[in-house]
Amino acid sequence: MKTSSLRNSTPRNSTPTTGRSWTGGRRTAVAVALGSVLALTATACGDDGGGSAGDKGTEGSGKGEITFWDNNGGVRTDIWKQIIADFEKKYPDIKVDYVGIPAASAQSKYDTAIQGGGLPDVGGVGTAMLAEVAVQGALEPLDSRLGKSPLKGRLSENLLDVSRAAGGGDTLYQVPTSANNGTLWYRTDLFKAAGLDAPTTWSKFYDAAGKLSDKGKNKFGFTIRGGEGSIAPALDAAYGQSGITSFWNGDKTTVNDPKNVAALAKYVALYKKVTPSADVNNDFTKMVAQWDSGTIGMLSHNLGSYQDHLKALGAGAFRGVPNPTQDDGTRVQVSNPVDGLSLFKSGKNKAAAWKFIEFAVSAAENSKFNESAGQVPANTDAAKDQWIQQAEPTRLAAEALNGSSTKIVQLPYYLPDWNTISKADNEPNFQKVLLGKMSAKDFLDTLADQLNTAQADWKANH
Repeated sequence: MKTSSLRNSTPRNSTPTTGRSWTGGRRTAVAVALGSVLALTATACGDDGGGSAGDKGTEGSGKGEITFWDNNGGVRTDIWKQIIADFEKKYPDIKVDYVGIPAASAQSKYDTAIQGGGLPDVGGVGTAMLAEVAVQGALEPLDSRLGKSPLKGRLSENLLDVSRAAGGGDTLYQVPTSANNGTLWYRTDLFKAAGLDAPTTWSKFYDAAGKLSDKGKNKFGFTIRGGEGSIAPALDAAYGQSGITSFWNGDKTTVNDPKNVAALAKYVALYKKVTPSADVNNDFTKMVAQWDSGTIGMLSHNLGSYQDHLKALGAGAFRGVPNPTQDDGTRVQVSNPVDGLSLFKSGKNKAAAWKFIEFAVSAAENSKFNESAGQVPANTDAAKDQWIQQAEPTRLAAEALNGSSTKIVQLPYYLPDWNTISKADNEPNFQKVLLGKMSAKDFLDTLADQLNTAQADWKANH
């Protein structure tokens, strides 16, 4: 058996995945839930699509009715209903029962159904909750199905790697549909006036951060995220500069490798020298609003803030590029949560449900979905469509995610304590680093000790 998940629950604040902070009590609750699953398996029966965890289900006839749970109901309801209509037109002998679940309650909805029955045939399961759902025996392994599918070779290998890692091992429990990506937004007008090149490398980034700053005139080169959600961008900056490509070296994390320590120390030294002092408390909303005021050169966020920038600054005044590379062009970035579709083991019509997954992630439908969501398609053919070519930040993000030279450091979403460690335990410590009350080394050593303990605990139970 395997255990649970997470990175930031609403990572970098745009990707529609869900999760919760883990505490000892929550961990115990899942252990109790697993025991309940075993007791209920023999008697529970489905009430709206499938049974409980442990029910093996059946392939079915490939026709009839299937139930689909959308894990971001409301936000994505309209586009999913369009895709369902297209699917039912192609497969008139299959009817899809759509159930929209708000992102904030999706994981608890799955937990309840796993214990008591009523799982869907197919559902949206983001990487933030993937391992927790998989460990309870609820999900169908998909490697064999994908290997015989028209989707084989059509999906981003980097995103498939994220999906597998998030499941807690090498098994694929999720077909990725879309991803976000770290984006460095910069003011093209300010860069042009200063005679600066685009900040595509870390050297150019640091050079621009200094040259665009004039604290006496309230002008700053960069805004750094010091409030809620600060750990993921900090790790992105560390690994992106150090070039270390794996989160683990055996059973020990690499977060406190001396190269990462040096990289993070250089990054946090920007605070108050070329950034506003308010950054120490700024979450993404305040950070974006501050950048959109027009006096800051660069902002590291994601694709989700594009419309905010467009409204505030106007087209032509800014540009979004993937986070910087090293001087030799090497791109290393930490994994972003990935949204996707999973097939439930208890489903009574897996053949029809799999047809739905294949259809939804086909080039045309995956393109349609991601144009609506403003995210990067998992289908590499969809990533070539015209709307992406016209949306430069998304195009560049897709090229970065799908590029063979991109190295993605897989964050341990599968660890039950990941969300607590990366948020509640260490966001306050990161603020201490910015304020000079804690060194980058002590910060990363503390983080590493917690991660090593969590990893040892996970391996001892799997």
